[in-house]
Amino acid sequence: MWTIRRHVLPILLASAALLAGCTEGKLVVDQAKVITNPGPAKPAPYKIGKPYQVNGVWYYPKADYRYSETGIASWYGPGFHGKRTANGEVYDENGLTAAHKTLPMPSMVRVTNLENGRSIQVRVNDRGPFEAGRVIDMTRRGAQLLGFINQGTARVRVDIMPEESQQLAALSSRSGGDQVPPPPKAAPVGEVTGGGLAPLEGSKVAPGKPQAGQPQPGAQPAAPAAQPGADVASVALPQPDGKVTQVAVKPTSIYIQAGAFLRQSNANQLGGQLRKYGPVRVTPIKVERQNYYRVRIGPIASVTEADKTLKRMIADGHPESRIVVD
Repeated sequence: MWTIRRHVLPILLASAALLAGCTEGKLVVDQAKVITNPGPAKPAPYKIGKPYQVNGVWYYPKADYRYSETGIASWYGPGFHGKRTANGEVYDENGLTAAHKTLPMPSMVRVTNLENGRSIQVRVNDRGPFEAGRVIDMTRRGAQLLGFINQGTARVRVDIMPEESQQLAALSSRSGGDQVPPPPKAAPVGEVTGGGLAPLEGSKVAPGKPQAGQPQPGAQPAAPAAQPGADVASVALPQPDGKVTQVAVKPTSIYIQAGAFLRQSNANQLGGQLRKYGPVRVTPIKVERQNYYRVRIGPIASVTEADKTLKRMIADGHPESRIVVD
């Protein structure tokens, strides 16, 4: 058995119709419906939360205004409609909100379906999804607009919208809850010897164990959305615009990312243990002038196959493995 100090790192990364038989005219109608139901007029209390554990996996919520991640999106609807979300709002399956494991509530993100190029804005107001291999849970309406309501899942990229998210943080913190974290005085220092979650090109790595509420190095303070003493109710909250934009579709592949290491020998050692799950790739990657060796399995043919492989890996003692899309 190999032994190495594990360290969780943030992941930053990185052609269907809307519905079968759905016309472009119906898409316009759907968008109009979304715009008439943008979200609450008053902000819910700002919430980052402490580290928590679900099904044996630890999650570390934090303010991360450089967040970008690829993976598999799912959606949740009728069984939760009308119930309370993790930040106390009432869940509306026809609204443009989403559940995320670690981003502050509320935050604004852009979700892009990498299979058909559809992209929308949503507001994070809930925790989840906690099924292995899922990166974000959309509402029923969000899944419709992104075009995966029928298939249930989609390959997506999730990008934080920093300005809108900081405005939401500033307004929501006035309603109570957690305080908006100040920017760090300097980037944390320390040596990272290994990682369960591999960093991706262009990601921002903060050495050391993630702490609840800790922003990424270089994160800016929340943008002032109102003058001190201003009535929160009188300030317009940033809301998803309800528009579906179209971006170019590029070929993508599904991988399971199992770790990243400063030492190639450690990456090769893990790779040797993972060959029973499929083709293993150990590839160098540079993150902020630091070289890492990333360990991946794949490419994998389908989401179904990736789910099966990921569950086997987690059961065999690799709980930090994640599905990624490249």
